[in-house]
Amino acid sequence: MALIDPHFFITPEGWCNGIARSPCENFDARPEQTVIDLLVIHNISLPPEEYGGSYIEDLFANQLDCDAHPYFEKLRDLKVSAHFLIKRDGSAHQFVATQDRAWHAGASQFNNRERCNDFSIGIELEGSDFEKFADRQYQVLAKLTAALLVAHTLTDVRGHQHIAPGRKTDPGPFFDWQRYQREFNNLLENDISFMKIPTKLTFPD
Repeated sequence: MALIDPHFFITPEGWCNGIARSPCENFDARPEQTVIDLLVIHNISLPPEEYGGSYIEDLFANQLDCDAHPYFEKLRDLKVSAHFLIKRDGSAHQFVATQDRAWHAGASQFNNRERCNDFSIGIELEGSDFEKFADRQYQVLAKLTAALLVAHTLTDVRGHQHIAPGRKTDPGPFFDWQRYQREFNNLLENDISFMKIPTKLTFPD
């Protein structure tokens, strides 16, 4: 069995070694004694269905040039964030420490609990509801999920569509939940780092 990449783990402060940090001020403190137990998967592309560039990072840093594209006008003054972004080529960015509350879920509910931002970690995948995600994104997502499982008592992973049905549709019909779960389970089964971890994630049916 192989060890997980020693440079890909969550520090006690909530930062992932091996992932680049990007500037972001759109976060605040979680409620006291909050247990972080939900992982939420999103998709994002700016402009829609266009990939590459730094527009997503600019949005989360409140530096998006809203005159650069007509679609961006609706994003003017928007204050949002996620903990992580995984781009099409597998490169990843972290905007908010996992110990802090990122602003990714909005009005949401899971297991009769509202305000999912309070107790969740949000991962954005560069993509859309209308196109398959890249192979490398699944690989990095599985690896990041495993690292988060080591650091936090995660019990469930859901899409934005599951916690805000009727309002949100991401990560959408082209996100392969079975593949994600399969890649994640392969890490659990073949990496000695996870042999003593009692918790297992539940995935959408």
